[in-house]
Amino acid sequence: MSAASLAQRLAVSGSLPRLSVQMRAAVRIGMLVPMTGPEEFWGRPGLKGCQIWVDWINERGGMMIGGRRHLVELVAEDSAHGEEATLEAARRMVETQNVRLMLTLGGPNMGLAFAYLMEKKVLTATLLPSDLSPDHPTLIAPAEVHPFFNVTGVEWLARAHPDARRITLCSQQDPLGLPSLATYRAACRVADRDVVAEVLYDDDTADIDAIVAEMMASDPDVLCWCSSPPPTIDAMTRAAYRAGFKGRILACTCDTYRDLLESTAPEFMERFTFQFPDFDDPALDDAEFFFRQPKAFFQTYTQRFPNEWSAVSWEYASILDIWHEAVETAASLSTSPVLAALKRGRHMPHAFGMAKWWGDDVYGIDNALVGDWPVVSIKGGKAVIEEFGSVLDWLETHKDILIEELGNVGQLWHQRGKPDLVSALASADEQ
Repeated sequence: MSAASLAQRLAVSGSLPRLSVQMRAAVRIGMLVPMTGPEEFWGRPGLKGCQIWVDWINERGGMMIGGRRHLVELVAEDSAHGEEATLEAARRMVETQNVRLMLTLGGPNMGLAFAYLMEKKVLTATLLPSDLSPDHPTLIAPAEVHPFFNVTGVEWLARAHPDARRITLCSQQDPLGLPSLATYRAACRVADRDVVAEVLYDDDTADIDAIVAEMMASDPDVLCWCSSPPPTIDAMTRAAYRAGFKGRILACTCDTYRDLLESTAPEFMERFTFQFPDFDDPALDDAEFFFRQPKAFFQTYTQRFPNEWSAVSWEYASILDIWHEAVETAASLSTSPVLAALKRGRHMPHAFGMAKWWGDDVYGIDNALVGDWPVVSIKGGKAVIEEFGSVLDWLETHKDILIEELGNVGQLWHQRGKPDLVSALASADEQ
């Protein structure tokens, strides 16, 4: 062996340990979600679900990227402290912690952060597809299309209980509530249901008994809580029971249905229709997500966090499942190849079956993954999936009605103002 070749071997072998460490550095995933305040219920349970997902991945040796295993780390910050604070949290996570995927609830506190994340080309996921727009090319909604899936509950109710025709709606006046109100309006129009009253409220100052009394004054067959926050849904349901309501209840979620069963009555709660199942439901036995183990995920979650299962416990983790597959397919963590892998063929599975990337008509970009969604009722003290309704079929057939109703409440993408990222960054750097 020549001296030159020995030197080359020493140089290469000497660099290998450092290269190996670098290549096997942990992959960091960011969670910028509300963990305090009124929207905590849309963030913290999902963080716990992601902790389970990360533990499962790491127990199996980590993610495979380009032939190497990488452990996964979860980095979380609270998005409940206003736009500027959320922007600074996003900057820390990207610039000092090198997160490769950002999970968010979305909504008004994320305006500046989204602008920054798009400038940095960070792949970002939201649970609120109303955040999507052509200005947000690397923002995706692969878990749910809130509130559009709520149309399946209205459809099912109209077929299963055709005499329940008169519906009253209530909604909080914020970017979570108004799109939901518009969606329920559109779904009722399509299903030929009569919206006999609407009550809009501020969740910070809402008088629950007064809201329910105003809704019941129109003699409705159905009280619809739309996408009110979980504690508000719980309180309104109790108020309706105290007021002697005998009709049906419709809502996006019913996270506390077990507690409500104990404090109201089984026959009352069996008239409640919502959209989020328990994941030990037999209808999910053939599902292929969370490593094809939705029931095991549910059991792990409820054992680790008793009585805390909620609508969002699984949603952020389901995004991680989809992203994980795309990263391994692309053999890369970079946004462009991962996004291309996610959208290959335009169809891919999500939690409840095959789905399609959709949204150009409503959001100006096809970055929402839309497929089927469950309709859930309560039978024998347990949440039960009644059917899976096709959100995609409804949207493709009735999108003009939906667009009209979204426009009526100012929730189309082009009706939103654009945040001034340049000024916000300059102000932050001066401090």
